[in-house]
Amino acid sequence: MTRTVTVGLDGSAESRAAAEWAAREAELLGLPLKLLQVWEPVPEPMAQAPLLGAETRQHWTDRIPRETAEGIILRHPGLEVTTEQQTGMPGEVLTNAAKDAELLVLGSRGLGGVAGFMVGSVGLSVVAHAERPVVLVRAGEQAADEHEMDPVGIPSAATAFRPVVLGLDVESPDEELIGFAFHAAARRGTALRVVHGWTPPPYYMEALTADLVIQAPETLGEATSLTEILQPWRQKFPDVEITTESHYGTPADHLVDAAREASLLVVGRRIRRSAFGAHIGPVTHAVLHHATAPVAVVAHD
Repeated sequence: MTRTVTVGLDGSAESRAAAEWAAREAELLGLPLKLLQVWEPVPEPMAQAPLLGAETRQHWTDRIPRETAEGIILRHPGLEVTTEQQTGMPGEVLTNAAKDAELLVLGSRGLGGVAGFMVGSVGLSVVAHAERPVVLVRAGEQAADEHEMDPVGIPSAATAFRPVVLGLDVESPDEELIGFAFHAAARRGTALRVVHGWTPPPYYMEALTADLVIQAPETLGEATSLTEILQPWRQKFPDVEITTESHYGTPADHLVDAAREASLLVVGRRIRRSAFGAHIGPVTHAVLHHATAPVAVVAHD
């Protein structure tokens, strides 16, 4: 069965931005696009109210995906677009839909300007439970936002893509996460910027200046580990330009900064199958709320 790029759709500005991003990504991947609308069950007394009756429900159930699909087909001729409606709890339905998708795309309300995302409970639940890649796209995201400025400083989707940024933990690097980032950079024809952040021991912060910390053996060791991890990937993707950065300090802060000049930010989430339940992780959680570029969360063991 051919996987799809699946996007959660509810007619909001954030879901429309997610649908447009998903259409562009489906074209890059050469895969069909599925628009999935989830209708949450309404208690029977409310369902019989005049504004929530069967006719109103049918109208919105049909109209939102139909009009969205028509618009995408006009803007992306040749892209195969299908629509689907399901009833259920949105978090559960979307998590299940991710199982058969190449990736799942969700919208998130922007906080305005460059302040980042406002990730709702549904989005966080899906990210925490889905075992396929999930991409969060903020409201207002446009194709030009992911490209370099043109020669006169005007945003344009006709210029080259901005780099893909990968947040990597050298202590537990995962091949699925790294591979996702390399493939994303390769199909965009852009560079991959690998960012690693680490926190130095307290005695370094007390005894050394920032310049000396950067030159310390631990710092050099982190950079060496990063180079060694990426060496096989340089051979697999010789056409992808790679830059690496190993900074001391909070990893999330460095990733949020890097996202300002990125077309896509890729981070990981470790799958936890235990009584403690799903877990996003503090770095990924912070990035989801504050990065301005689309964020891909790749689940891995």
